[in-house]
Amino acid sequence: MALIPDPRGALDALRQEIERNALRARNGIKMVAGTSAPRLGVTPRDLVWRNGRASLFRYRNDDVKHRPPLLIVFSLVSRSYILDLTPGNSFIEHLLRAGFDVYLLDWGVPDERDALNQLEYYVDGAIPAAIREVRRSSGAEEVNILGYCFGGNLTLLHGARHPEAPIRSHTVVACPVDYAHMPMVSSFDSADVDFDEMLDEDGNLPASVVYNSFRSLRPVAELTGYVDLLERLWNDEYVAAYQAMNGWASDHIPLPGGVARQMVEMLMGENAFVNDRLVLGGRRVSLSAITVPFLAVLGQLDHIVPEAAAAPVLDLVGSESKTALRLKGGHIGLAVGRTAAKTTIPTIVEFLKKQSEPVA
Repeated sequence: MALIPDPRGALDALRQEIERNALRARNGIKMVAGTSAPRLGVTPRDLVWRNGRASLFRYRNDDVKHRPPLLIVFSLVSRSYILDLTPGNSFIEHLLRAGFDVYLLDWGVPDERDALNQLEYYVDGAIPAAIREVRRSSGAEEVNILGYCFGGNLTLLHGARHPEAPIRSHTVVACPVDYAHMPMVSSFDSADVDFDEMLDEDGNLPASVVYNSFRSLRPVAELTGYVDLLERLWNDEYVAAYQAMNGWASDHIPLPGGVARQMVEMLMGENAFVNDRLVLGGRRVSLSAITVPFLAVLGQLDHIVPEAAAAPVLDLVGSESKTALRLKGGHIGLAVGRTAAKTTIPTIVEFLKKQSEPVA
């Protein structure tokens, strides 16, 4: 016997779709008008030190439970607010709640004054100065250090160049070392590409070049993102998360020309990390000089820094105590979102607690 459709169920489904269409229209108008943009990077913090465009911030925390403080070194090609995206979805918030004294080294937006900056400026100048300021303002003798993405490259180079630095432990998140496995390398290794032609009038690698190199790795991702947004435009929470994440993903900054050239010639061209051909200040350095407790966080679904590009760091550093955390997450998902909240951040917190002592 044929089943008779339930008219009440069909009516409820129709009513729900009508309500969602109204919400889609409302949220669409808000997005176009720019009145629904979420608040980003709002965790209170204070400026501790500045040099050029580089700034060292200390996040306010009245309940610090662990020492030494944590210094986060961010990447050079994107905005650091991804680590403090929105209230409730913030890497920084989680660390503060866990009782850490958190500092962030943000590189700002380079201009013509930064065009000649090379890796040595960051590795031999800015990072050591930031560590001194963290120790001065916190009263601690050492720091735990964490590098995110290319910020991880900077902390690795600093550790190799300055093994005597007062660092208690070293963490890297989504950090490339084997550039032979970096998909974006193909954007720069063509014989038809004139590197100097790629630089802008300030002498830096433009943000548009950086953005398009990342965008080319997933050419249809933007389209599928719009389709998903249209389907879920009725959901206020989804719309806010989409705006925050999509806004950050397209909000790149120029890369100083001197660093860009070293990346292309040394890190990419010679694959210097894995081939042990790193040269800074005219002197060879090796990651084997890093001997402090070490943690590497790898994303198995990371299309920007694939696991194959990040994993070799465990074989390169000289630490006796070293751990790899492999997660089924993408590049951004290692720092924000459910994977970060459930796995990445708790694991980093436990690692840091083991390298710390309680505050009396």
